[in-house]
Order: sequence, then structure tokens, then C-alpha cells
Amino acid sequence: MNKKIMLALVCSLPMSQAVIAACSDINAASLLTAAKNTQNTGGYSLPMWATVVDETGVVCAVVTTGQAGATAGNHAWLGSRVISAQKANTANDFSLDGYAISTANLYSAVQPGGSLYGLQHSNPVDPAIAYSGNADDYGVTNTSGVQDGKSDPLIGNRIGGVNVFGGGLALYLNGKKVGALGVSGDTSCRDHANAWQIRAALKLQPGKGTVGITTYNVNAAGQLQTNLAGATVGDELILNVGSDKDGDNNYWIAWSQPACPNSTALGAANNTLNGTILINNIVDNHKSW
Repeated sequence: MNKKIMLALVCSLPMSQAVIAACSDINAASLLTAAKNTQNTGGYSLPMWATVVDETGVVCAVVTTGQAGATAGNHAWLGSRVISAQKANTANDFSLDGYAISTANLYSAVQPGGSLYGLQHSNPVDPAIAYSGNADDYGVTNTSGVQDGKSDPLIGNRIGGVNVFGGGLALYLNGKKVGALGVSGDTSCRDHANAWQIRAALKLQPGKGTVGITTYNVNAAGQLQTNLAGATVGDELILNVGSDKDGDNNYWIAWSQPACPNSTALGAANNTLNGTILINNIVDNHKSW
């Protein structure tokens, strides 16, 4: 009997592994192209870092739209290299095959008194990995001086970390979560918007049947409540702008983050919605927008 069980387990391995994506499914060249081709989404127009992890948290690719190598920090925020990986890890950690959440959705819940307070400290970045290797490989250069997405010391390691502002989105292929993308280098609103554009360019958006914070609101009885107007994907960034005078947006505000300087208009192009203004098409008088 034991031999039969062992044989069944061995025979089932290829099928199980086939469901799980590997880093080879992520094309680093396409990641860099998509990152460079993002449209204006506000912020300060700074160069960005983009990192992809697989569904186990292993870093697959690290690219920068600035200058790779030891002088990367002279062109793009050097701290954003690790933050982009941290965002990717977060989105992967808390998304599932049928449930997507962005790093931006976590901001309010982890503030003091919030329902998830302390979450940002739960899976710390491994500093031995974050700061390992040769700085000449930061951002990724191969022997020809071309970014290949596979030379950065983060590649092949699990860096960990939980980040709670915009820029991290889970990646999906054929209805399965295959990892996540983290973008950093500017305001958190632009980070999120650029990550949204990159994911769309890579065709790794959540598919039909995937729900998320902004599209799945149930009450204590399990009854589906009114969705956030304009939310179509499930992991939109919900901005908390102004005050909620009548208190009807409390659910969405609980999953929101503050607005950013130099933000462009709200809309699907930026995957950015306003939890204060757009619920049930309520138009409030907020001069910020």
C-alpha cells in the first residue's frame, strides 16, 4: 500500500509543477520595454525600478529605466531598488489565484489602530540579500552593457518585505497567480499607475473570476454590497481625498491611501479611483481634483 501511495505522489509531481510558473515565464526584456514605455502618470517623471518575483517569492528580474550599475543611484532613487522588490513580494504574499490585492490597498489598514496594524513588520526584508553582491550589477548589466534583467544580486533570492503604499501588483496567467510586480522610484501614486501599465503591457492582469478589495465588499451576513464605481480589476488604488461627510464610504476608505503630489487625473488609465468621491457616483466638492 505504501509503495502505491509513493508511486501516486511521484506521478503527480509533473502535473503539480506544471501549474506553478517559474521565473523563465517572465521575460526580462519585455519588462524593461514595458517600463520604459509607460505613459505620463504624474509624479516627478523620475526613472523607475521594476522587479518581478515568482509565486514563491523568488526574484526573477530587476530593471531600471535609469542607468544600471554602480552609478544607478545617481539617476534613480537607489532605495527604490529594494523597495520595488519589497512591493513585489507583498503583492505576491497577499494575493491568490482568485483574489488580487495591491500594496496600495494596505496603507490605511496598517496605521495605528487599523485592523492590520503591524502587518508591515511581519515579513522583514532580508538585509543580507538586499545589500549583497557587486554594485556594478545593480539594475542589471551583462557583459555587453545591456540590461538583461538577470544579473542583479537580488535575482534568484527571496528578499521578503512588506510594503504598504502604491506600486505592487500580483501577476496572473491563465487564471493562476504566477508572481507579482513591484515598481518604485517616484510618488507612490505614479508607482502604482506605472505598475498597472506595465502589467497590462505584459498581459498578466487578473482574469475573469478574480476579485479583490475594490470589487468584493460583503457585509457580516455575506451579502454582496455596492461596488466601488469604476473598479473593474479588483486591486485599484483607492485615494482618500478630503472628508467623507456622510460616512457612506467607510469601507473603501479603510482600504485607501492618501493622495500624492503632482498626481494626474483619476481614471482607469492610472488604475486609480477615489474612495471619497466616486462611490455611487457621488460628486463631492474637493478642489484637489
